[in-house]
Amino acid sequence: MHELDLLLTLFGALAAAVVLGYLTQRLGLSPIVGYLLAGLVVGPNTPGFVANQPLADQLAEIGVILLMFGVGLHFEFSHLAAVWRVALPGALIQSLVATALGCLVGQAFGWGWSAGLVFGLAISVASTVVLLRVLEDNRQLQSPAGHIAVAWLIIEDLFTALVLVVMPAAFALQPGGPGIGWALGLSLLKVGLLIVLVVIGGGRVIPWLLARIAATDSRELFTLSVLVLALGIAVGAARVFGVSIALGAFLAGMAVGRSKFAARAASEALPMRDAFAVLFFVSVGMLLKPDSLLEMPWLVAGTSAIILLGKPLTALAIAVLLGQPWRVGLTIAVALAQVGEFSFILATFAKSLGILPESALNAIVSAAMISGATPAVLSLAKFMFRFCRPRRPCRARRQARACRV
Repeated sequence: MHELDLLLTLFGALAAAVVLGYLTQRLGLSPIVGYLLAGLVVGPNTPGFVANQPLADQLAEIGVILLMFGVGLHFEFSHLAAVWRVALPGALIQSLVATALGCLVGQAFGWGWSAGLVFGLAISVASTVVLLRVLEDNRQLQSPAGHIAVAWLIIEDLFTALVLVVMPAAFALQPGGPGIGWALGLSLLKVGLLIVLVVIGGGRVIPWLLARIAATDSRELFTLSVLVLALGIAVGAARVFGVSIALGAFLAGMAVGRSKFAARAASEALPMRDAFAVLFFVSVGMLLKPDSLLEMPWLVAGTSAIILLGKPLTALAIAVLLGQPWRVGLTIAVALAQVGEFSFILATFAKSLGILPESALNAIVSAAMISGATPAVLSLAKFMFRFCRPRRPCRARRQARACRV
């Protein structure tokens, strides 16, 4: 039955994700919580069916590529221009505060500054996918708070993508080898060359290629072409330039997004993105070891406190200090009280490099499950706003009637 491992892993992971994702969605939680729980159910640390971990990891890589390709596909610098005065300092300051708190947690548990730094960076990032879904469900995506929150997360994603590039050079230096400045400079040079080739050069070649494919009126060929571009550029970026596949896929999405076929690529060529993204979360959940969580409950509590209290309070303070109304600041704060795709990408990558201990990854996964209540909390905040808002106009109307009398 070894030849059925791929099919069994696909079926078991997706079936568990459907059931648990549905249950968490009905409870008003983020479906990501259900997907992580699905990984725990089909993982090697619980009884019953056990999925093939190496196969799940490879499928998860496809999910990362398609997910980051989709983010790059919809990314426009114009999204940042309108709200950059709030989103840029807000994202950077919040990331620095969360990273500093993560470093303190790392020191408290004896990890060292390197592990604490990466741990803090991982939990400082929120989920763009969850945020967009939450804002859209609450009809706040086109509100001022929604625009700021989305731009805030785009900046965090770009910052984390840069961390993914420089992390191997910064933490994998050999004794007697080149200094960190040289290593980082070489990495940034490679990234710059990659950006020129993919975004600038590909911005000319890719639209021409997609136009030729679209002229055949074959939906299958167009879908295959977009997938080949996403996978090929991501893998090529990792093999040739030594950067993460996530960054390569993001740049590939930006290149396709600059063409007139961006909307078609999003609607026709990426229907499987969500399924493979789910497999990514399932693969992360498979790494969770419940026994280790019972041994270090304070680590999970500290991580959750940073995500649910440290990040939102920092975001709220920044938004208010920058002149935003309390309503906008509170909406941004609640929407950012979670972790997401880049958190797991960064944490798993750091673990593969030997930077982050396994207990830290377990803590991030557990805290992600706890912070999955963000949609319910945002809905509660919206209800409170509706309940409190009518009082002032009513008083104003009564005063106006008294004046007329």
